[in-house]
Amino acid sequence: MTAACSFGLPDLLRAREVAASAGQSSQETSVIFVWLAGGPPHMETYDMKPDAPRDYRGEFSPIETNVPGMDVCELLPMHTRIADKYNIIRSIHHNFSDHGGGHKRFLTGRDPATPTGFVNDKPCVGSMASLALRGQRDTHGLPNYIVLGSNRVNSVDTFSFGSAYLGAHTHPFRISADPSQKNFAVKNVGVDKSMSDRLEDRVTLLNGFDGLRRELEGVAMKHSMDVFNERAVAMLTSPDVREAFDIGQESAEVRERFGRHGWGQRAILARRLVERGVPWVTVLMENPYQSGITQPRYGVYNWDSHAVNCHLFKDARIRFPIYDRTVTAMVEDLYARGLDKKVLLVVTGEFGRTPRITVRPGSQTKVNQPGRDHWPGAMSVLVSGGGMRTGQIIGATNSRGEEPIHRAMTPNDLWATVFRHLGVDHTRSFLDYSGRPWPILPYGQPIPELT
Repeated sequence: MTAACSFGLPDLLRAREVAASAGQSSQETSVIFVWLAGGPPHMETYDMKPDAPRDYRGEFSPIETNVPGMDVCELLPMHTRIADKYNIIRSIHHNFSDHGGGHKRFLTGRDPATPTGFVNDKPCVGSMASLALRGQRDTHGLPNYIVLGSNRVNSVDTFSFGSAYLGAHTHPFRISADPSQKNFAVKNVGVDKSMSDRLEDRVTLLNGFDGLRRELEGVAMKHSMDVFNERAVAMLTSPDVREAFDIGQESAEVRERFGRHGWGQRAILARRLVERGVPWVTVLMENPYQSGITQPRYGVYNWDSHAVNCHLFKDARIRFPIYDRTVTAMVEDLYARGLDKKVLLVVTGEFGRTPRITVRPGSQTKVNQPGRDHWPGAMSVLVSGGGMRTGQIIGATNSRGEEPIHRAMTPNDLWATVFRHLGVDHTRSFLDYSGRPWPILPYGQPIPELT
């Protein structure tokens, strides 16, 4: 039985040893952040321009939702039935068009030191939330910041999830095993029943963790090794931790509704984690061609829909229905379980795509095909839950989807809203390597429509 989780228990224990930050305790609220790495096309999803010239508007048509005046792409029919339960923000933008710069700008709330590369010079918002909330709530033995995704999340720098000067102890606990697989397991979590039945024999139990102990022996901490061993045992044998990751407890109906693939089952797992008090769970929805879904030659593994990478419209005809099912299941599930006030769902990528379509030979197909390039000047974000008013379109772009013309905002305004939901003061500062204080966000205000 295999599992992939590169952030091991010693790292977790180091994280949990960091003193809880000062400030008022937060409410028991959580965030599920869906990261669409590569940049989804706003003009094929939530900001369609049917009256724009053909080389802008593309092949698809908008369809009405159950909210008058709110349209979405025809490939998102499940969205139409629950539009009253989410909002679409159409006017967030920034200035970094490279994937690396875009990731860093969006995920840190700051202009990065370099416009390329994925290594953060400032902390990811998830790490800042993790540190601010350290020790303030009962997560039943679980980390308070978890990332679920493919094996590409095993490196914290792949998606600019790094914590920079906050230190590795605020990195997310990363799980790359596929929960749609029968052999799904999470490394360093859970032991078999034969071992857990011998808890009274502490020596026998610890001897079963030789590999873990070797890791722990290299950890320099203020507390003794015995403390770490005790805490390792507590986590490894915790029924709460094992139960949280036991996705088999979900009904077949629920699992089918989300989709029997990596995206869908990670989305379920995210809900199971926030139900148990985890304040921040990031779900990477990058590659839909997994868990038995074959990638065609005209498809691309992430949302980076350059013509050289994919046929934008053919790829969308496979990708969008998978996305449609999973995201709407997340929204419906939160409301059905009464989690819509506790949990804020945020779905976005690092930027939008160029309003004007380009045509280039595909690297795989070798024939001309349509695509869109990077475009940080306009993008769309879906938000749901969080006790907010829903059924809204917030902001607007011009007739060709090029730039905001109403309620122009930056990623910082979105993050200020997220931090408010978590009960975290986004003006609060952390110290960098030199002892200089840096606020969580240098600017940005909670979006007033999202109250």
